[in-house]
Amino acid sequence: MAERTPETHVIDFRAAEQLLAARDPRGAVKLLDRVLADHPESGAARLLRARAYFASAQLRAAEREFRLIVEREPDNAFAHFALGRTLQRAGRADEAVPFFRLAAALDPRPDFVEAARFGEGA
Repeated sequence: MAERTPETHVIDFRAAEQLLAARDPRGAVKLLDRVLADHPESGAARLLRARAYFASAQLRAAEREFRLIVEREPDNAFAHFALGRTLQRAGRADEAVPFFRLAAALDPRPDFVEAARFGEGA
């Protein structure tokens, strides 16, 4: 196999974005696995892979990735929101609420605020 360079990682990342947009999340995960093998600290690649896992209904993997992201980037509102959506989709809605509330507190976007259910007792 040819040597991997920073340029090939960028190409793989951009191709993974395109695959996810084209509804091929499993193809995106394969490319991102290669990027993250060499750059495990890459938040952008990890977030894209988490989104691809979610899109392909690999909820345990998505949860693991989103949890790692919120641990490393506690101010990442989208990651908190996406972790909440992942938990919700996995049938763990009560566990999702704190992540939705953190997302809304960090970024009061209407979709984050609505998901946070501030007016409810949860």
